[in-house]
Parts: sequence; C-alpha cells; structure tokens
Amino acid sequence: MTNTTDSTIFRIGGDLAVRRIGYGTMRLAGAPHERGGMTAPIWTAPTDRAESIALLRRAVDLGVNFFDTADAYALGAGEELLAEALHPYRDGVVIATKAGVVRPSPTEWITHGHPAYLRQQAELSLRRLRTDRIDLFQLHRIDPAYPLADQIGALRQLQEEGKIRHIGLSEVTVEELTAASRIAPVASVQNVYNLAERGHDAVIDHTAERGIAFLPYFPVARGEHAADGGPLAAVAEEVGATRSQVALAWLLHRAPNVIPIPGTSSPAHLAENVDALRVSLTEEQIKRLTA
Repeated sequence: MTNTTDSTIFRIGGDLAVRRIGYGTMRLAGAPHERGGMTAPIWTAPTDRAESIALLRRAVDLGVNFFDTADAYALGAGEELLAEALHPYRDGVVIATKAGVVRPSPTEWITHGHPAYLRQQAELSLRRLRTDRIDLFQLHRIDPAYPLADQIGALRQLQEEGKIRHIGLSEVTVEELTAASRIAPVASVQNVYNLAERGHDAVIDHTAERGIAFLPYFPVARGEHAADGGPLAAVAEEVGATRSQVALAWLLHRAPNVIPIPGTSSPAHLAENVDALRVSLTEEQIKRLTA
C-alpha cells in the first residue's frame, strides 16, 4: 500500500478512463425499505423511479462516469432504468453489465453459463441499455456445468462481433482468472472486498500487476469494523471524514487498479461517496485500518 493514490483515474482495458469511485446500481430496485442487507430481493423496478433517475443523473453531474449493473437486477429493469436516466450517454460515461445468473424467483440467484444463453442475454442487454456496444460485459459467475472455454468463448465471439468492448469476470480466483485470460483478454474482476472481507487479496495483487481493474462490490464494511471506538471511527475523526468515506479511501489506497462501486439511493450518501476521492490517509492510519 502507498499513502496516496497514484491517480483518481483508471483505464479499464487500457482505454476506458473512469474515475475510481463508480456507482453500483444493484440497490435501485423495489421499494426503498427493501434494499438493505445481503438478502434484498432486487426483484422489481424501483417504486421511487423518478427519484432513482434523478440520482443517476446527479451521479454524472458529480463526476461519476462508471456505472455497473446486471441483467439479473430486477429481471432487466435495472438496465432499463439506467438507459432511461442516462441515454443518450455523455461522452466518457462507461456502462458495465453482467450475464450468467438466472432469477426464477425473488430469493434465487442461479448460475447459468450456457454459451448460447450468455450471447442471448448480451443481445437483450444491448436493447435495454439502448446501445450498439456494451463497454464492459462481465460473466456474473463461472458455471461449473459448462467448459470455461465455452463460456469465455461466447464473450470472445461477442467481442469479435463488436457487441461488447471488454470482457470482465465476477467472483473468481487467481487460478480461474489465469485460465480465462488464456482464452480471451480479461479487463476487469468484480469480487466482494472491503475492510472486513479481504479474502481476495491475492486477486487484487494479481490484477494490479497486470493492469486489470478490480471492482470491489459491497465496498463499505459494516458491523464490528464500523463500530464506535474502532479504528475506522478513530481515523474518520482524525481526517474529518465519515466512516464510509474512510472505508472507500482505504480501498483506493489498496492498489491503483481498485475501483469501488458503492450503491445508494440517497443523494447525500452519493455525494459523500464521491468525496472519498479527496480523503488522504497516512501510512500509519492505513496500518491501523488494515490490522
């Protein structure tokens, strides 16, 4: 770790310049009271649609230019919402989506990586996002039921057809990433990672060495790490920032390829998240947070 970020910009795939605080749209679904926790259904379009659209547009005004969604979020309604809010997309706005998970009910997220299915879902995402090419198309999960070469091969075919620009993976190990990279160039990895959940340190180090973007989802630690009297609270007081901002700043300091994608339906929290780019941490503070 270093005590300052190299830059507030990272180039995904070497050419998509994005600010290093993005926006994850997963939580913009259903009613506001249904969005919290790890078991939120993410099943229907948001009931506060006008407010959600205004929030996405506000994010662009604040300088956010990287938005992450998936076909599984509200059965495609998440992609439709993003297009309604931001299309025609401003120059520099980068849209990432995912395929490879089916939703037969509000409580089920089932991996499905049949190559024909992945290609079909890309076609549907293109329509919902109102674009001719998806900037970053991510395999939501690797499906052990099908050869990895077939799943990545389907994405490579879409890339060769000009329908997607870059390929990404989600919830993978270094070994899986290495195997996939032999089939097609991989521009990003999206794994869960935050102060409390650091199981993918090896993946961060591997991707940083190779210029691959690392997109931590659920980037803001909860529970014990965010409690009163803990190191996060202490550092936040020292630097005059919120605990969420310090948690995001810690991620930014972790490696120059890390691009957190916090989601929120609150305009105040949105602005707070973006301002985490301004938070500077000392080596001593980073060590306390990391311990």
